[in-house]
Amino acid sequence: MAVTQVIHHIDGGLADEVRRFLAEAPADAGVSGEHDPGWLKVLRESMGHLTMSVIAREGGPGGVIVGYLPLALVTSRLFGRFLVSLPYLNRAGIVAADAGVRNDIFEAATGLADRFVVQYLELRHQGHTLDHASISHNRDDKVQMMLGLPQESEELWSGYSAKVRNQIRKGDKAGLSISFGGAELLDGFYSVFSINMRDLGTPVYPRNLFGSILDTFGGGAELAVVSHDGRAVAGALLVHAEVGGVVETQVPSASSLRDAKHTNANMWMYHQLLKRGVTHGAGVFDFGRSTPDSGTYRFKKQWGAVPKPATWQYYLRQGDVAAVRPDNPKYQRRIAAWQRLPVWVTRLVGPRIVRGIP
Repeated sequence: MAVTQVIHHIDGGLADEVRRFLAEAPADAGVSGEHDPGWLKVLRESMGHLTMSVIAREGGPGGVIVGYLPLALVTSRLFGRFLVSLPYLNRAGIVAADAGVRNDIFEAATGLADRFVVQYLELRHQGHTLDHASISHNRDDKVQMMLGLPQESEELWSGYSAKVRNQIRKGDKAGLSISFGGAELLDGFYSVFSINMRDLGTPVYPRNLFGSILDTFGGGAELAVVSHDGRAVAGALLVHAEVGGVVETQVPSASSLRDAKHTNANMWMYHQLLKRGVTHGAGVFDFGRSTPDSGTYRFKKQWGAVPKPATWQYYLRQGDVAAVRPDNPKYQRRIAAWQRLPVWVTRLVGPRIVRGIP
């Protein structure tokens, strides 16, 4: 029999124990690189979230870990209170091979949702879903776009269409260059990222979110910055993590400037990112979530990425699970107004807003 416990800070020996459990979990248990306990530290430090985890152990407190769920309490006066696994990330839901353990963890999580009086508990699952009477909504309108990588970067080129190759060549002819590194690239990356977020009408994440990721994951995380004529025109955050014996390269954030579109910087950058994944020994490249047939979906599909199921499940206590989604019609005027703001204003105000968005 599994017994669950709620842990508010995972560090030291417990963090190592959780990582061993994740490394040994079977493929169908729902594990991803986003389950690493380091992400909880990042969210606490940079976003100010209260983080916690539900851990299931076989037989009691001293038993072997058989299940795990990381959670963050997202709160704001503007939007409300939510319990999420995990904000900023896409696939950090319940990890457990046994359906009964998954249900035990879910019931412990709903108890936390009740305790913190949230609007809903959001579980961002990968691979499996829960069948439980308390789950009121399933969101499966988006898919995770994943690409299997070859062993040699030269093999990438042969897999591209003529159109993709042509766009990459245009980037070469434009004289683009790319740098990979850490904190020394943060200024250039964040400049591009914040401008792009403003242009999209989206509140920007705080700069120290990316600094914390780099500090926490060390060589497992890096920035990429593309330059044209000495100016940063595109950038991405890369995270490399081993999952089930396979290294995955993930791109949680990537941006390019609209006024540099003529250089094909975004296409050229993604070619470099895929090559970087191969260099790190990655077998899978995670492009992130997209709505089928959307522009971002088609962009990712042209590289060869294939859709994988990604279901987010909800324990709704009050309100509407779609209330704070950016595609909600009530936000369209606000998005349009945000796009007209000076970038320096969005950098000042955006992080205060986005920390409250699940």
